[in-house]
Amino acid sequence: MQSTTEKDSHYNDLEKMSVAEILRHINHEDQTVAVSVSKALPQIEALATAVAERMSKGGRLFYIGAGTSGRLGVVDASECPPTFGVPFDWVVGIIAGGDSAIRKAVEFAEDDKEQAWRDLQAFNINEKDVVVGIAASGTTPYVIGGLETANENNVLTGCVVCNNGSPVAAVAQLPVEVVTGPEFVTGSTRMKAGTAQKMVLNMLSTSVMIQLGRVKGNKMVDMQLTNNKLVDRGTRMIVAETGLDEATAAKLLEEHGSVRKAVEFHQNKQSVR
Repeated sequence: MQSTTEKDSHYNDLEKMSVAEILRHINHEDQTVAVSVSKALPQIEALATAVAERMSKGGRLFYIGAGTSGRLGVVDASECPPTFGVPFDWVVGIIAGGDSAIRKAVEFAEDDKEQAWRDLQAFNINEKDVVVGIAASGTTPYVIGGLETANENNVLTGCVVCNNGSPVAAVAQLPVEVVTGPEFVTGSTRMKAGTAQKMVLNMLSTSVMIQLGRVKGNKMVDMQLTNNKLVDRGTRMIVAETGLDEATAAKLLEEHGSVRKAVEFHQNKQSVR
């Protein structure tokens, strides 16, 4: 049975279209992605709840994938430390073929069923952790093998796939299935399927970090201050939270290194008075 991500595009003779037509049709297809993701919200909720529970007890979140799927996992993992101020090894993205595959495809790396577990063992994976396999097709051997072995070692598993009834979803304990349908360019899952996966990963990591207390109100109070824009944002956040003038807030932020610590210092100082 042919997977929906491999079915022929609803459009033909793409090379005969004007640029305006190409863009309009791609945009039309992209608008269907959020609807597809909405249908998987209960599955995403179950996975996010389980991940937060494990991480609250010292566990970590691992993403494994190949090609576009692997790259999306690496991106989401790499954005968690600067956004939420968490250690770099709390969320880890692993791509088939190693880090060089982020920029250049590594031939047949996704076909090795044993390699994902070897890659995970390099991080001393254990029963506290969660492994989420990312595979648009839901058939990637690298991901299937990694999830199977994780299950055998009592590691909680989840997945993000874009077909119903896939082998990856069958192996994962907490599957997320977002059926995005045929791509504008037949089989090019970097398009709608990739967009859906990015949306789900955003939802997963963000909701987990909120559950872990890494957001206050609606602010990234633990964000890393890695550029002037973020320092300015942090200063404004302190001003809004404390009523201090901007200069005093900026000094507090410089001294304490995060919005959370600066605000807590100020509040503790006030309570002593």
